Amino acid sequence: MKLVVGLGNPGAKYAATRHNVGFWVVDEVARRLGSECSREKWKSHAALVRVGAERVILCKPQTFMNNSGEAARAVFDYFSELSADDVIAIYDDMDFPVGDLRLREKGSAGGHNGVKSLIAHLGTESFARVRVGIGRPEQKSAVISYVLSPFPAAERPAMDETVNHAAEAVLFALQNSFTLAMNRFNGT
Repeated sequence: MKLVVGLGNPGAKYAATRHNVGFWVVDEVARRLGSECSREKWKSHAALVRVGAERVILCKPQTFMNNSGEAARAVFDYFSELSADDVIAIYDDMDFPVGDLRLREKGSAGGHNGVKSLIAHLGTESFARVRVGIGRPEQKSAVISYVLSPFPAAERPAMDETVNHAAEAVLFALQNSFTLAMNRFNGT
């Protein structure tokens, strides 16, 4: 069993914002598998799907970004067979330009509050990550308004392509391994 958790904020107000690219990727994975995250369970909008023989939970926490770990913990409490090695977290990352995609097997939160929450509730930094570059605002004081704003029209095609690429990476990792996905999708 695997848990694919996209980080974002619930509600129409945040749906198109930079901070919600994790939700976009999970939605694209679900779409490609003929599903949607319509089940309201585990403090999330979720879907139970199969990728080959593997059971997969697709999860979009509805706890707001800074409390994303609460939803992941709820899934863990329900499915006792899950471990941190079974998690793929997908989220926005300001450390990379718009459209960059980076996969890592583990690491720190890097200042991302949603990832901090996952680490706190899972009790480890050892879970896979798909980091989607959203760029950085010119002024450090503008970070919150930046991540909670939509992409400008000029950047949206690059983001749509990156979301598709990230969904391909997640599906490849589920069918093969995360290590192979890193080798194939990092730097492309």
